Amino acid sequence: MFLPLTPIRFLLWAADEYGEKVGVVDGDKRFTYKQVLDRALRLRKALRSLGVDEGDRVATLSFNCHPLLEAYYGVPMAKAILLSLNVRLAPEEQAHILEHSGSKVVLFDPEFLPLVEQLRASLPGLRWVSLERVPDLPLWVHTESYEDLLAAATPEPVDFTTYDENAIAELFYTSGSTGPPKGVMLSHRTLHLHALTALVGIYRRGEKRPADQQVELHTIPLFHANGWGKAHTVTLTGGRHVMVKRFEPDKVLELIEREKATSLCAVPTMATALVNCPNLSRYDISSLEEIMLGGAASSPSLVAELEEQLKCRVYAGYGLTETSPVAMIAHVKSTLGEISEQERIRRQAMTGFCFPGVEARVVGADGNDVPQDMQSTGEILFRGDIVMDGYWNEPEATAETVRDNWLHTGDVAVWDKQNYLLIVDRQKDIIISGGENISSIEIEKVIVAHPAVYETAVVAVPDEKWGEVPKAFVVLKPGSTTTEDDIRDHVREHLAGFKVPKLIEFKDELPKGATGKILKRALRDPHWGDMEKHVHGSGRG
Repeated sequence: MFLPLTPIRFLLWAADEYGEKVGVVDGDKRFTYKQVLDRALRLRKALRSLGVDEGDRVATLSFNCHPLLEAYYGVPMAKAILLSLNVRLAPEEQAHILEHSGSKVVLFDPEFLPLVEQLRASLPGLRWVSLERVPDLPLWVHTESYEDLLAAATPEPVDFTTYDENAIAELFYTSGSTGPPKGVMLSHRTLHLHALTALVGIYRRGEKRPADQQVELHTIPLFHANGWGKAHTVTLTGGRHVMVKRFEPDKVLELIEREKATSLCAVPTMATALVNCPNLSRYDISSLEEIMLGGAASSPSLVAELEEQLKCRVYAGYGLTETSPVAMIAHVKSTLGEISEQERIRRQAMTGFCFPGVEARVVGADGNDVPQDMQSTGEILFRGDIVMDGYWNEPEATAETVRDNWLHTGDVAVWDKQNYLLIVDRQKDIIISGGENISSIEIEKVIVAHPAVYETAVVAVPDEKWGEVPKAFVVLKPGSTTTEDDIRDHVREHLAGFKVPKLIEFKDELPKGATGKILKRALRDPHWGDMEKHVHGSGRG
């Protein structure tokens, strides 16, 4: 018997097995799994009424909320492709993604109306639908809101056997860490298998409670690489989704107490904010069992502090947009035998080892695996069912990234004979700040376009709050003058705020090698020395 693999089956199953259970909590709103299915089916019908056809792209522009989660099912049910936009990007970047993807409809939170106004100017063909009923919206916004459209739609049963498991269901754009963002295509099959793979990888150890009693706090935005996988894995277990619109430590702690949350994902900056919250002791967070760290470096000291203060298990994970996203987990293997508490913490802060069904290699420049001695470095390669189906409309970029059926990550690591990996550097000059990947090249191109700038180099420097931030070294043209604030304002006009250099240093010249190439390491290393933070234990989001 052959039945197509699709995440649509997860919601159908959850509604069948846990129909009357509250599956989604969003502020004061609570929805059972039957209601979530009903709303997803109505969204499917509503999209058809908007002229969305099979294969069309439907974008969302929103913080975490229940309509965003509903779109993860309703859009694929319409045989369309979901594109969840990163709200932190600048208008110029958003416009590029919407145009490159050829999106047809955008479901947006009216909070982003000023941004939408800017986007509409360069994208006149798009249809804009507000997620909420708001008075006095501009005439060009669709007359009916998201809720109006759902109320008017008649839900019809969906037959998942009519779906092509190889059709693209979701499209996520990279953060542009190596240049312009690329659209990562994820098929129904890839998403289905990733959810199964992740559940086996994460829950293989003994759990304190059955998986259907999981209460997941969505602290990571669902549009982010570290967040969207949970949209399917929690539903697949019949667990409960608790939406977090914005990460604010006190509100997160309050939600853990109120909803008896059992798990959450966080980038290290979030975790640091939680453990250092002045009001931590006021909240009963005894329900919390685990925190998965990803998106940026996780140090053993952070893992130890979190476990001590929050009284839960903390471990790192690693993956990329191109791996759907998580591919590795830093659990402690039973094959390690009896290990010290210090070694356990060290292991849980590493990049980790592969999920079942995923293979990894660490290869040198010659294409051969480097020795598993925790000394020899090489690039991480992945192979498995969770690897993307390619880049949207970019066959050459796809062929460059996936070679001989192995995904080349661009991250450099060491590994040991237990197949644990530890990222120690990156092939490309990526800056990972607060869980966001930032391309130094992208920033440099914007800075050098400033009329007073002769040349520039951007590197990562340590930062207590964000882990690392961009610093720009700038050489001005002879006779030209400008200020740090002027440079920042120039960058902010073109790029998202988190990509604006936090530090700027003017220099007479930049260090160069024999070929004239700027030696970024000579600029970067004095800021780091032997600091632990510069050893990346978890990876790109």
